[in-house]
Amino acid sequence: MNTELFLLTTGVLLLVSLVVGRVGGRLGVPGLLLFLGVGMLAGSDGLGIEFGNYALAQGLGTLALCFILFQGGLSTDWRETRPVVPRGLVLATLGVLLTAGVMATFAHYVLELPWLVAWLLGAIVSSTDASAVFSVLKERQLALKGDIAPLLEFESGGNDPMAVFLTVGILTLIEHPELGVASIAPLFVRQMLIGAALGYGLGRLGLWALRRLPLQFEGLYPVLTIAIALLIFGGTALAGGSGFLAVYIAGVIIGNATFAHKRSLISFHDGLSWLMQVLMFLTLGLLVNPHELLPTAGAAMLAALALVFLARPLAVFVSLLPFGMPLREVSMVAWVGLRGAVPIVLATFPLLAGVPHAQSLFNLVFFMVLTSVLLQGTTLPQVAGLLGVREHFEEPPSYPISFTPTGHGKNDMVEVEVAPGSGADGAMIMDLPLPEEALIMLVHRQGEYLIPKGPTELRGGDSLLVLASPGELDDLRRCLQAPSA
Repeated sequence: MNTELFLLTTGVLLLVSLVVGRVGGRLGVPGLLLFLGVGMLAGSDGLGIEFGNYALAQGLGTLALCFILFQGGLSTDWRETRPVVPRGLVLATLGVLLTAGVMATFAHYVLELPWLVAWLLGAIVSSTDASAVFSVLKERQLALKGDIAPLLEFESGGNDPMAVFLTVGILTLIEHPELGVASIAPLFVRQMLIGAALGYGLGRLGLWALRRLPLQFEGLYPVLTIAIALLIFGGTALAGGSGFLAVYIAGVIIGNATFAHKRSLISFHDGLSWLMQVLMFLTLGLLVNPHELLPTAGAAMLAALALVFLARPLAVFVSLLPFGMPLREVSMVAWVGLRGAVPIVLATFPLLAGVPHAQSLFNLVFFMVLTSVLLQGTTLPQVAGLLGVREHFEEPPSYPISFTPTGHGKNDMVEVEVAPGSGADGAMIMDLPLPEEALIMLVHRQGEYLIPKGPTELRGGDSLLVLASPGELDDLRRCLQAPSA
């Protein structure tokens, strides 16, 4: 294929994916599933595009996951995530191990796979997919009660390293059976510790660069953040740590700090993350020939049902049992066990390593991902409503002004709602004991914007755009939300 034809084909596939994804969103079908479908239809069994380069697909998938996890970290609100960190860590480690173990047992006794191959299948499908979870929750505009959403996002962003480690570790045991299971345990500890340490340290260094490195043009700052993400991921991996964990932690550190052009950079990485998702799912769809899935369809359907209704719920309920979460919330977490591109990318590892049963494993995994996204992704709103954990989704207001921090100042623009029945409800702005470094910029009330003045009377439900220092945010919220004495 010449360059012009390649570019034309890529553009057409991207455009078709976006159009199909838009239509599918209205019908309640997750866009990720449709992106895979477009790739499959364009492949050798459809339009005839021949693509079988598993190494290239694996490299593209790894690159895409780097930026997807970095964006996931950037968009993580640490204030909401902090309370769920212990539960998220247990789900991302013990939960992944339990899922892999249950699936390995099923694959060995039901699908009659050798034990190590069965464990390999379990490891490949053991983690939820960050790109699938992030995108489906946004696409379906699904608001969940309590801290279910931050828990799901933290788990999906943090459990990929465990799945990668298990997959690589079991592949090592298959290739070198003389090594015992205990020999790979120190590898896991080293990867996690190095990944966490370098993710934090390099994330702080990247934040310093964003704040202190002056660039001539604003358009160069996205280049800087891309370089930061790639350096953190690649450097950590070369140092023997988990690049996936490191780049996610770095994203959280950078996304919860103040620096120049933060709003535009987060918007850029959101677009880049979507581009990576579309390209990744298109590429993975091109890898598969639908006629090759048919011989494994029966076994794959059984495995998919075991994953959705047995392995995932059992792992979640056991992992969250010590935390006393309400049964409804635990059940919702168990159902949002979406599998996506990560298992398919991991399924290319055995193919490149020449492991027996590798092609059958790949076809099994692909079918299981399709089933997971189709079954779980399309029913999330209904299950959330049935369990009573769905909340009304409110589109955040789009203010007609924006604030770009310089990175050197100490103020930030925040949105604070006036609580009904609070001391601020019915009070004039000039009578409120606002912190000294807080300035109300705009009042959003029932779809209209009001320019605030001293005599402006606030009402419960008003959304205020306030310029304030981070140190006075608690006092500001207390002033606007504390019950009237």
